[in-house]
Amino acid sequence: MALLDVLKFPDSRLRHKGRKVDEVTPELKKLAQDMLETMYHEKGIGLAAIQVGVEVRLLVIDIRPQGENDRYEQEDGMSDLEKQVTQPIVIFNPEITKKEGKTTYDEGCLSVPGFYESVVRSKYIEVKGLGLDGEPVEYKLDGLLSICMQHEMDHLDGKVFIDRLSPIKSNRIKAKIKKFGYPTAEDEETEEEPVTV
Repeated sequence: MALLDVLKFPDSRLRHKGRKVDEVTPELKKLAQDMLETMYHEKGIGLAAIQVGVEVRLLVIDIRPQGENDRYEQEDGMSDLEKQVTQPIVIFNPEITKKEGKTTYDEGCLSVPGFYESVVRSKYIEVKGLGLDGEPVEYKLDGLLSICMQHEMDHLDGKVFIDRLSPIKSNRIKAKIKKFGYPTAEDEETEEEPVTV
């Protein structure tokens, strides 16, 4: 396995769309494993192939606690539906087949590090696609898993979470990034931050 470079906004490659895969090849399986390793290393809970510069419809998710500083620490904080899902999730060609309700969550992103804003998403979703073995998979998701899945699927369509904000909030973040760049590792150590999807 290998660590991959995560693209940072405003890198134009984040605006590319992922293409569907016809079959899960050994190369794509390796990519999925490298993405998981990268996601864990970056302390994220989700990562899309577009974020590492690969234009395929693949994403990985794992909201389980990964260490003592994990923001989503307790399984007690997970819904009954979330507890039923085997993680990590590796899914190719994800497609939402059902949406219900609305929820709001303070989202962050490995491609927009250090910035967090409330985003409205569907509360419950059903998703189908292909698993790591190339076989069809289906998920019924709510809670953070639902939010994370929708966030990562946006990446596969060339969108970042700030695209879902009001123009005022979105432009404020873009201006800060342009003027000041991204926070350094030292800056991030001094602040308690929400989960980064």
